[in-house]
Amino acid sequence: MENNKCKSVGVIGSGIQGVCIGLQLIKRGIPVTIFDRQDPLSTEFKPASYGNAGHFSPYAVLQFNRPDILSDVPKMLLSSYGPLALKWNYVPKLLPWFFNYLKSFNKKSMLHTAKYMHQILNLSNDAYEEIFQEINIKNLVERNGIVYVWTNKNLKSRELEIKVRNDLGIEQKILTKEEILDLEPNLQPVFDGGVLYENAMHAKDPHGILKEIFRLFLRKGGKFIQENVKQIKQINTNQTIILSDREKYHFEKSVIATGAFSKNFTDQLGEKIPLDTERGYHVHFKNMDHLISRPVIFLDRGFGMTPMNQGLRAVGTVELGGLENPLSKKRIDYIIKCAKELLPQLDKHEDEWLGFRPTLPDFLPIIGPSLKNKNIIYAFGHHHLGWTLGAVTGKIVSSIVAGEKTNLDLSPYSSKRFN
Repeated sequence: MENNKCKSVGVIGSGIQGVCIGLQLIKRGIPVTIFDRQDPLSTEFKPASYGNAGHFSPYAVLQFNRPDILSDVPKMLLSSYGPLALKWNYVPKLLPWFFNYLKSFNKKSMLHTAKYMHQILNLSNDAYEEIFQEINIKNLVERNGIVYVWTNKNLKSRELEIKVRNDLGIEQKILTKEEILDLEPNLQPVFDGGVLYENAMHAKDPHGILKEIFRLFLRKGGKFIQENVKQIKQINTNQTIILSDREKYHFEKSVIATGAFSKNFTDQLGEKIPLDTERGYHVHFKNMDHLISRPVIFLDRGFGMTPMNQGLRAVGTVELGGLENPLSKKRIDYIIKCAKELLPQLDKHEDEWLGFRPTLPDFLPIIGPSLKNKNIIYAFGHHHLGWTLGAVTGKIVSSIVAGEKTNLDLSPYSSKRFN
């Protein structure tokens, strides 16, 4: 049996997916090398885990392929004060993604996505708790729940969300305006109701947690090579090559976990995967993290606030505009305006940040072997839930590499659905 064990794995990408995959493989005794052009421990490096909302969101099964929002999309795109924006110069490149998106914009697809997001989200917190036993998370994780608030404007959508989650057995506590203000007395009461996910937790410093997991990976014998990977290919049934701009590296199996940048590699491998990016923004309000005791998300605005070690982080909006366009000041202004609507006592902000969420048109990630290159495994496309799904993706991918059967149905995450 031992002879069948994978001899070596190269992982491209040192974000939360790549680092958790590397850790789980090392724990199985498989030699692993992670590649990235940036060092995760560098203070200059500001990856997705530096800037995300920091929520561990096991309840977040519903995505944007829901028929109830279809009529609102054009209106949102044309408004500068709204949760959705479009860089018009990017429209031609977005068309393949958009056509696939329209195909999944129906109730059947919505419920399919919800079911298979729930399958992995349901395991996500336990997978992290396992890792947390081995790292120092003092002052890095809060288990205080997460609150969503809303106005009565889109009650049909709220009822749909509550029903889908109830049907899947997700615990949620519906709150009145008064109950929300009991939990978060500093909020301006511009909402009508909401929900508390008591089992959710949040990171007080997501990048700090990523660094701790990465250090654990290195302590257990994992290797890291800071080089820019240009190419990946499979040369025979048990050999893959990772080619950087300096060197050629041989591994039995390789993993692509480069988030929004993964399409470059899948194109090389001859798979037409319509991966694109939702651009997300954040700002910090220093020394204001005491104003709320848990993350608060305002659903009508597509925006949220999280108390973090760097201050109160205000995050959100979805901007469709690819990887090259510069940061949009209008999006930053929108987030500041939303934050001050809920907390008028906020003063000046700092640290304007833009990050990329790798998104597929049906809002399911791709986890599993490449169609034409079975020794190259994909792990990307986790959209808003990359942070939440890092640890469980690590476990799933390590099982795939080790050739073990899992009791999960992994077929919905295959790239086959686009080819």
